[in-house]
Amino acid sequence: MDHSSEEDADISDSEMVDYEDRSYEKLKSGNYNVKISDETFTCPYCPKKRKHDYLYKDLLQHASGIGNSSKRSAKEKANHLALAKFLETDLSDVGSQSKPVNGVDPLNVCSDGKFVWPWIGIVVNIPTRRGQDGRSVGESGSKLKDELIRRGLHPTRVQSLWNFRGHSGCALVQFNKNWPGLDNAMAFEKSFEADHHGKKDWNDGNQVKSGLYGWVARSDDHSLNNIIGEHLRKNRDLKTISGLVEEEARKKNLLVSNLTNTIEVKNKHLEEMKERCIETSNFIENLMEEKDRLVQGYNEEIKKIQLSAQYHFQRIFTEHENFKLQLEAQKKELEFLGVDLQKREAKNENDRKALAEEIEKNAMRNSSLQLATLEQQKADDNVRKLAEDQKIEKEELHNKIIQLEKQLDAKQALELEIERLRGTSKCDEAHE
Repeated sequence: MDHSSEEDADISDSEMVDYEDRSYEKLKSGNYNVKISDETFTCPYCPKKRKHDYLYKDLLQHASGIGNSSKRSAKEKANHLALAKFLETDLSDVGSQSKPVNGVDPLNVCSDGKFVWPWIGIVVNIPTRRGQDGRSVGESGSKLKDELIRRGLHPTRVQSLWNFRGHSGCALVQFNKNWPGLDNAMAFEKSFEADHHGKKDWNDGNQVKSGLYGWVARSDDHSLNNIIGEHLRKNRDLKTISGLVEEEARKKNLLVSNLTNTIEVKNKHLEEMKERCIETSNFIENLMEEKDRLVQGYNEEIKKIQLSAQYHFQRIFTEHENFKLQLEAQKKELEFLGVDLQKREAKNENDRKALAEEIEKNAMRNSSLQLATLEQQKADDNVRKLAEDQKIEKEELHNKIIQLEKQLDAKQALELEIERLRGTSKCDEAHE
């Protein structure tokens, strides 16, 4: 049965124990699938996790890490603590059947008690001879290391032990302090045992000793009252295989817990960054809408000004045209009166005087009319100049509109850059 997320609210810390017990009973009753095969398992409480298949020890570390996490909800911790309890209590026989690490089964090796840590082998009965100074000399550690390598063994270093008498005839063989190193150390010991040159053979007082003897250092070697024991006590510790397994499991659990907490913190930061991105996007969208409204209002105002100027110019031009037509009509009327007066000139003197006076008056009128015509021409020139001035003002106004639009765009670009820099600064502070 696959696990499905519950819709109810999270539990409080005080309810964790009861909830853990209920989850454990559900696991025991088979409500959730944990074991996929003899070697693979799954976490029923993490269905969306990419990794679905675990080894027994990996799933136990996963459950313990989340169960002890301070960043997880109370319900998640209770479920995973119940899973860890189920694995340790009800599936412990499956966990004990896990495969040996690099060929070495720690549970089988554990029966030999405490080992010297890090792994180290002991080689005794190294041939020595008396030197010129009266002290014993023998093969160097590097030569012994090469010999062991030729025998198919994998030491990292061989250290010959010396004292005030010279070479002691003993050496310590070092191996990597990991499970492959233990594998190599046990192979080292078995190779000597196969030739009847192991520790048991060395301690057999009835046997004649010849050649090299070797074994893996344990607690009894660590307590020896000789150069080997002194060196081991000074530079090495005693540890059991089970203790090392538990220590490694604790380190892995701590690592898993730390990685889980780190992932949670990163996810939280990611969510915060998403929210900031959404806020910034909304701000930019609102800013663009505000810009569009300002530009639209500005364009409408400019259009109104242009229409008003066009209407004013058209009205002035129409008035001047009407006044020009009136002057033309008056001029024609005066010319007609002049012709009529000339016809009457021959009547009599009085008429001629009157005509002269009338002509004089007419001349004055013509003069006034010419002056009015000149004024009309000046007015026409002023109208044309006004039209040109309005055209220039219209061009200047258009250029000013373009300049204002550029300034508006620059201001908005500056505001966007400031906002982007603020977002970047916040991102850097979050990463730090």
